Amino acid sequence: MPSNSDLSQLSVAQQVGQTMMFGFHGSEPSPEIEHLIREHHIGGVILFARNVGRPQDVLRLNTALQKIAYDAGHTHPLLISVDQENGIVRRLGAGTTLFPGNMALGAAGRSAWAHDVAHATGRELRALGFNFNLAPVLDVNNNPRNPVIGVRAYGEDPRQVSEFGVEAIRGLQAAGLAACGKHFPGHGDTSLDSHLTLPLIPHDRARLHAVELPPFLKAISAGVDAIMIAHVVFPEFEPDDTPATLSHRVITGLLREEMGFDGVITTDCMEMHAIAKTIGTVEGTYRAFLAGVDLSFISHTHDWQRGAVERFLRGVEEGELTKERLEASVQRVLSLKEKYTSWDDWLPLFEKLEQGELTPDSVVGCAEHRQLARDVYEAAVTLTSTRPGALPLQLKAEDRVAVVYLRNVSLSPVEDDRYLINPLATAIERQHSNVVRIELSNPPTAEEIAEAVKTASTCQAVVVGTLNAHLSEGQVELLRHLRDLPIPRLVVSMRTPYDSTVCEGFDAHIAVYEFTPEGIDVAAEAIFGKRQLMGRLPISLEVSR
Repeated sequence: MPSNSDLSQLSVAQQVGQTMMFGFHGSEPSPEIEHLIREHHIGGVILFARNVGRPQDVLRLNTALQKIAYDAGHTHPLLISVDQENGIVRRLGAGTTLFPGNMALGAAGRSAWAHDVAHATGRELRALGFNFNLAPVLDVNNNPRNPVIGVRAYGEDPRQVSEFGVEAIRGLQAAGLAACGKHFPGHGDTSLDSHLTLPLIPHDRARLHAVELPPFLKAISAGVDAIMIAHVVFPEFEPDDTPATLSHRVITGLLREEMGFDGVITTDCMEMHAIAKTIGTVEGTYRAFLAGVDLSFISHTHDWQRGAVERFLRGVEEGELTKERLEASVQRVLSLKEKYTSWDDWLPLFEKLEQGELTPDSVVGCAEHRQLARDVYEAAVTLTSTRPGALPLQLKAEDRVAVVYLRNVSLSPVEDDRYLINPLATAIERQHSNVVRIELSNPPTAEEIAEAVKTASTCQAVVVGTLNAHLSEGQVELLRHLRDLPIPRLVVSMRTPYDSTVCEGFDAHIAVYEFTPEGIDVAAEAIFGKRQLMGRLPISLEVSR
């Protein structure tokens, strides 16, 4: 633990700052974030894809942020965090390894891979100047209509989620990165997105202890550094629609006292609509702290960031926020910093930054990591249903394959738009040169569907790429119109495998779990007989057709 002298070096205002984690816009430190680091001694920053360029740019940015903190007299370096869950939620792009996400790992079936992928992810993040990854997701996704967790979970079995989650935690922490299990007490059984509204999970304690809580208990036993609270209402604890983020019963009563967690408790972003459109970001941040949170995320808006700092200071002045309560959280934050970073780590980088010689370690995007990712995808991609003889696709060189796919759009604010690709047609073209691309809006219009069916009917086979089709009436309508064509008809799902439940009448359905090109390539190779698919569904398919 940090010594009392560490705390004595911090004014009350600086202690308040240590409990804040803020985001900013741009690929260089903005004037606003620089002011918050210098004047308010905020504990850390969070980066998104909007901040991220090439690997060398990311390292320069993180080093520049730490240099601002060092020059401002911070006793410890900043926590620099990122949501690098892998799969459909990632913040790093070109030059880094595209690792599989959690449900792909669950389908691959080896928990050792969860460790290896997390460790490799941690090594790359560490080489870019990060010290805190907001992962792994420990939610048990047992609701097929969940619009925000889905393939971000390892599966629907609490035992598998626990096993894989613990391995991921160990991998990240062994790589020198703080790990954060999320979203406590569980966001897997919702049909609403807390980025957009306030979900509710109605289960009693017995059910929560049987399904939602086991992965978090295992993570605590494994020594997870931090746990993130969900913006979800649990009436078992708070009957008045108070979300877990603001609940003393959930945060202090359940997580701290009953489950024995003494690490850092964080909020999810306090600008998500579940908070911003209800109690409000500023007041919500303050109330979350009073409920037991140690570190709060405000990812976007400077006025709310500054307002939160001022609200905390007013609480101290009014005596509602006590010295003891504030110091307890600051101690936890400083302990996390001491575990994973020191100024001794950064001083050599400051010199290289000034000399223009700052480059990331060659571990970033290395061949070893790319091969690891490929190995997992080859084991993960899953044939969920097939008719005898449907695969491999038997075509002559001159036969035309229609590839019907949708423009990939963000289905939740947690996804970064700049990484929303749809590589299906390109992957099929690598296997068969005579491809007719049919790109549709998402969701597709009736006119687009009619034209797609007309064009596909002139081809000798059709491959349809879906993106959460079971939650999209437009995509279901597209499938209904294509399934009766008198040619081979295949579906490749590039998000949730639940799409298999709306693919009745098709010759085969393949689940890739995400739209990462390496995974789609594996599916394309299987379609043309170049490999057998090895994955096993980590969820059950019970949605009505």
